[in-house]
Amino acid sequence: MRPAQLASSYKSVAVSSATPGQLVLMLYDGALRFLATAAHGFAQEGVALRNEQIHNNLVKTQKILRELQCSLDLQAGGEFAKTMFALYEFMLDQLQAANLAKDAAPIGVVERLLGEIRGAWAQMLEQAATVPA
Repeated sequence: MRPAQLASSYKSVAVSSATPGQLVLMLYDGALRFLATAAHGFAQEGVALRNEQIHNNLVKTQKILRELQCSLDLQAGGEFAKTMFALYEFMLDQLQAANLAKDAAPIGVVERLLGEIRGAWAQMLEQAATVPA
């Protein structure tokens, strides 16, 4: 098997064996990775390549944010779910503005927010794993 096939196979097994909490963490990690790639796009010299890299990676991040938003149970999740829904909506708006204006500042805002949420989520999973059942 080639390295790309091995990586794909590993990723497939990791996703299929992950808990729902771990899947959410993977989504956060993917979104942060795409945001970083989009931010690096501003350093590209060619305008077409720069715009393509920024656009494609921001769209991928938006898809992940929409998936996270859709996974919220607004009925059972109470105020927390409503707050997260609004926060994801804010991030989506920021990324749309960044993409339209090709402005890196809103990307930084979303990176900071998403990084904090990801860190809190990882900490929660870690604490839940250490609590006896």
